[in-house]
Amino acid sequence: MKIKAIQDEIVDEFSMFDDWMQRYEYIIDLGKALPLIDEKFKTEENIIKGCQSKVWVHGDKIDDKIIFTADSDAILTKGIIAILIRAFSNQKAADILEANTDFIDEIGLKEHLSPTRANGLVSMVKEIKMYALAFSSKS
Repeated sequence: MKIKAIQDEIVDEFSMFDDWMQRYEYIIDLGKALPLIDEKFKTEENIIKGCQSKVWVHGDKIDDKIIFTADSDAILTKGIIAILIRAFSNQKAADILEANTDFIDEIGLKEHLSPTRANGLVSMVKEIKMYALAFSSKS
């Protein structure tokens, strides 16, 4: 499935909720369902700088796609990275680099996060794009 289609799916899912408490609960559930990152990738090198909580992201290039795994020590942040992983994992580096992140605004995520969490969200997106850039330059 293409990134845009996944993002549209996420927007549709969030539109089903009436208020932000329901959306927060859904984000937390997504975090709980996030496949665990291998402990060997929970290193200082894989921590996203600019996040209030600890967030680890690791990407591997398998065939021509990047597979991301992640974790966080904060349940809400874990849900946020789960949304990003869903949108960008298992995609080609070029597609990740070209993808926009308007869906984040469409679901209202940035405006309902504290400023430090919103900054962390931007840092997570940057890190995912940096992986894509690194893998595309190796091709």
